[in-house]
Amino acid sequence: MSTRILIADDQEGIRGAFRLILDAQPDMTVIAEAADGLAAIETALRVRPDVVLADIRMPKADGIEVTRALAETGIHVVVVTTFGQDDYVRAALRHGASGFVLKRSGPTLLVEAVRAAMSGDVLISPQLTIGLLRDSPLRESPLREGSLPEGPLRESSGRDLQGEAELTEREDDVVRLVAQAKTNAEIAERLFLSPGTVKNHIASIQRKLGVKNRVGIAAWAWHTGRAHTP
Repeated sequence: MSTRILIADDQEGIRGAFRLILDAQPDMTVIAEAADGLAAIETALRVRPDVVLADIRMPKADGIEVTRALAETGIHVVVVTTFGQDDYVRAALRHGASGFVLKRSGPTLLVEAVRAAMSGDVLISPQLTIGLLRDSPLRESPLREGSLPEGPLRESSGRDLQGEAELTEREDDVVRLVAQAKTNAEIAERLFLSPGTVKNHIASIQRKLGVKNRVGIAAWAWHTGRAHTP
């Protein structure tokens, strides 16, 4: 079944670009657009999309207000914006956002964010993850049996993180770079690997750590002190 999407952004060019990206996916269909936050809320309640992509700054109601208004409806809201301040990210996640993606992150991450929302996951742009984890209170105390406190970062990790994992030396390298918000392409270039090999390493790391995505990998790395360059 195709994922039904509503795009909310006050810039027509952005809405058009997102529509081209998403409609090109075999499992996604853009069913509506909105040029302001109030229209996004009203349209979402009327047409019942699966996912709303909402800009953080819009007339009449911002992306956080849209997220709050749709929180109990079963509609997933992914905030997509040029503004990456940590306060925006925390506010959006606190009110139930299913993701927070920078517009400059590119089309692949946009598509991944929609799919993550539909699977009940939370995807955050790697550029934002590092700031959230650096400021998180979970770095203030040693890792014991559990890792992440209750909240958005724990939810996105998949489960409590453990301090030890049997990773290869190359996987350790990949973990460190993921925690530093590097993309797959950047990791591949740094480690002289193909992007496909990096993707395979990340999948293996996720299985070993029992996490759902890169946020969980980065959280584990910061907890265990593996996020820093040796």
